[in-house]
Amino acid sequence: MTRVGAVVFDLDGVLIDSESVWDAVRRALTEEWGGQWHGNAHRDMMGMSAPEWSCYMHERLRVPRSPGEINVEVVRRMADAYATHLPLLPGAVDCVRRLALHWPLAVASSSNQELIDVVLREAGLQQCFRIVLSSEEVKSGKPAPDVYLEAANRLGVRPMACVAIEDSANGIRSAIAAGMRVVAVPNRQYPPGHEALDLAQAVVPSLREITPELVTRVGSAQ
Repeated sequence: MTRVGAVVFDLDGVLIDSESVWDAVRRALTEEWGGQWHGNAHRDMMGMSAPEWSCYMHERLRVPRSPGEINVEVVRRMADAYATHLPLLPGAVDCVRRLALHWPLAVASSSNQELIDVVLREAGLQQCFRIVLSSEEVKSGKPAPDVYLEAANRLGVRPMACVAIEDSANGIRSAIAAGMRVVAVPNRQYPPGHEALDLAQAVVPSLREITPELVTRVGSAQ
């Protein structure tokens, strides 16, 4: 039986209800800067690292600015939106603090480091996480396992002894590919399909359902 050594949280869609904010910001920027938005753009970019989605906007959405310029402006607008209203999901703060009493915690997020820092600071959760990692720091974003593997490495815990908390199809696939167990909290606006949810060891409707007992049970799942 594997003993849980750490818990790794995604950020967007798990701790904050931010997918609609990302969607609105990137859509508006694409249209304002003369690009061509399409209906699958947001789902395509879910889980991508900043270098990946900024290249996607430049190449696939035909935004006529460099990926670097796109990234800077999107992050600026996202930070402004969070400063106005931080969309924490119900139970997020309590869930993090509850699990931090039992295990070391990490964040493994596709968000830019600057935005992760803003969210954790405004939510008062910075001290709860031993490791905070953006996929900007690894080769490939989700669904590749890179960000989860690096989070486990920095925690000093084997991936198979980590439980990941995820909401999206790409996030679930990323954590599973890294060898972690997964608790899925499906994103309500952009729910993962059954083929992704079936990979998770547990599926719960909200963070309020994630208890130390559930994490322990998931960690020991075969």
